[in-house]
Amino acid sequence: MNYLVGLPAFALYFVLSSALLAAYCAAYTRLTRHDEMALIRAGCTPAAIAYTGSILGFALPLASAVAHSVALLDCLLWGLIALGVQCSVYLGLRRWCMPDISERIERGETAAGTLLAGASLATGLLNAASMSY
Repeated sequence: MNYLVGLPAFALYFVLSSALLAAYCAAYTRLTRHDEMALIRAGCTPAAIAYTGSILGFALPLASAVAHSVALLDCLLWGLIALGVQCSVYLGLRRWCMPDISERIERGETAAGTLLAGASLATGLLNAASMSY
């Protein structure tokens, strides 16, 4: 039964990372000017692409935080840093690159959704790599 010795730690980290993911999704959907879930339910592919890229872009550094943290508090702090960095992707794109990105996504412009997804994933990869000390 020694192989189950890590189960409590697994459960704690999984619950923490799931809570951080839920917090990220809540923060991100409030931050954006468009309603991701309503658009996705209506079949708006660019919204689904952008939202999926954003979630994966957050999950990458979160996974790195789980893998490299020495304690739950350490993981929580790095997860919150990742949350802030990932939210800044949308704000940065909206401010400097494509001010009408939400409107374009709402109109069904796949290019806008793909740009946001790509920027989210690229930032997530860099964020994750930066956490691997």
